[in-house]
Amino acid sequence: MADATPAPVKSATRTLDIIEYVVARDRPVVAQEIAAALAIPVSSLSYLLNTLVERDYLARSGRRYTAGPGLARLQSRTHAFSLAERAAPLVRSLRVQLDETVSFFVRHGWEVEALVTETSEQALRYAVQIGTRTPLHGFSAGKAILAALPDEEVEAFLAETERAAFTPTTIVSAAALRKEIAAIRRDGIARTREEHTPGIQGIGRAAFLDGVLVGAFSIAIPTVRFDAAIEQRAVELLGKTCALLAG
Repeated sequence: MADATPAPVKSATRTLDIIEYVVARDRPVVAQEIAAALAIPVSSLSYLLNTLVERDYLARSGRRYTAGPGLARLQSRTHAFSLAERAAPLVRSLRVQLDETVSFFVRHGWEVEALVTETSEQALRYAVQIGTRTPLHGFSAGKAILAALPDEEVEAFLAETERAAFTPTTIVSAAALRKEIAAIRRDGIARTREEHTPGIQGIGRAAFLDGVLVGAFSIAIPTVRFDAAIEQRAVELLGKTCALLAG
């Protein structure tokens, strides 16, 4: 017997219907028109429209919607996707799979900056603001990047920085950081154990694109939920995620 054709996913079908409807109108349309034309409940439509605007597939001006620049970008063979655009779906996927806060950080001097972040939907969670900068030794992503640098840059970091202790467990001494870096280089995984924020465990991995260090993914997990099982799962997913970015 032939396999049955899988039923379409309603949210995916509605999303495509919205895009096709707005593009076909070739003029600004309001949400009420879309809802009436496509028989989509307003509550569901609002969520889908917000998502499409956030991803630039639609543009919003006041209460009206038009086709967004993201649609043209998908068709362009010459458009170079930014690092944030490449990392965002991977960060989102990690967050969905773990339901913990996931971020992608890039290096600025001796600091890391949050380029993309997705916050856990659980009641107890850690939030990272886009643009937040923290010294390399403070976050697991920073440690991961530090360990991926050549020895001379690591030594320059140790010589040039006055490393603040954010909590009583923050690793700040040069000797202890050298030991930490050696351990990260052995297994590819950086960890912070309530070293930046009390009650938060961090797991990070450096990310490469075309063989060049571009940043690091990190996962922030409240200590009350942190155990061997979730740590192993996070480590495995970080490895797969970095491989996907590397292409």
